Amino acid sequence: MAPAVPAPFRGTPVADPLFGCIEAGGTKFVVGVLRDQGTILDECRIETSDPAATIGAATDFLDAAASRFGSFDAIGIASFGPIDIDRRSPHWGRITTTPKPGWSDIDLAGPLATAFGCPVGFDTDVNGAILAESLWGNAIGADIACYVTVGTGIGGGALVEERPVHGSRHPEMGHLIVRRHPLDTGFGGICPFHGDCLEGLASGPAIIARWGASLSDLPPDHPAHEIIAYYLGQLVVAQQAILSPRRIVMGGGVLATPGLIDRVRAQARDLANGYYGTEDYARLVVAPGLGDKAGLLGALALAQRARR
Repeated sequence: MAPAVPAPFRGTPVADPLFGCIEAGGTKFVVGVLRDQGTILDECRIETSDPAATIGAATDFLDAAASRFGSFDAIGIASFGPIDIDRRSPHWGRITTTPKPGWSDIDLAGPLATAFGCPVGFDTDVNGAILAESLWGNAIGADIACYVTVGTGIGGGALVEERPVHGSRHPEMGHLIVRRHPLDTGFGGICPFHGDCLEGLASGPAIIARWGASLSDLPPDHPAHEIIAYYLGQLVVAQQAILSPRRIVMGGGVLATPGLIDRVRAQARDLANGYYGTEDYARLVVAPGLGDKAGLLGALALAQRARR
């Protein structure tokens, strides 16, 4: 049974800290104003266009919100990547070598820190999401947990003993090199860096590139369903081999395809072949407990940490 989720709600402002929160996605930015307990005072969605227009619109929204609700105690940004999250780096707060046109080497955190004069928490959207799921969602109590999103791209974040995994930068689980499915050998993949890595084969655009439709629009008996589940199942067992997580939360638009998460569990079970000590893949691999609020609440968790 999924844990009880103290769902965020819209309500009357209360006397607790005020946070500006941004889920910066490759397709859209979700910008919100939240209180400490997850109360959403206001939010908006901004199409991700060119950096100046997108960041400017997010800043304008937060500026107007600050006029209504008061100064922010901190801002949290959960961003698509790759990003520089090393506080010692002169490029901290920037998006780095992203395949999204026009967004490489863009300073995302700096302009907001300057505009609002408060601490800024900055991490990947998936690291933020697993942090939120560990606090309020389906990874509560898991000392090691992962979050995977499968949509326009594929990203993965990990949490070990309440700390997001960082290193030379951050995990890049979407660029795992996978074993090709026997029915999918002729497609070269769409990743501009690696061709047929996981993102190049199993992301939403990769599915459309070779089958002409999203996975949810293909018939249930179409081989694409098993092919994509096979690739995502390989990610699950790779996470088991490297991190031994107690929970893997899988979300994103592609994972909303009916039956896909069950297929991923079955593929992972077959690929693992009993080796990792896990038989109950329905307990290991779960949907987000926070639904489509995982990203925004991830930004809230980052803002809360930045304020400490």
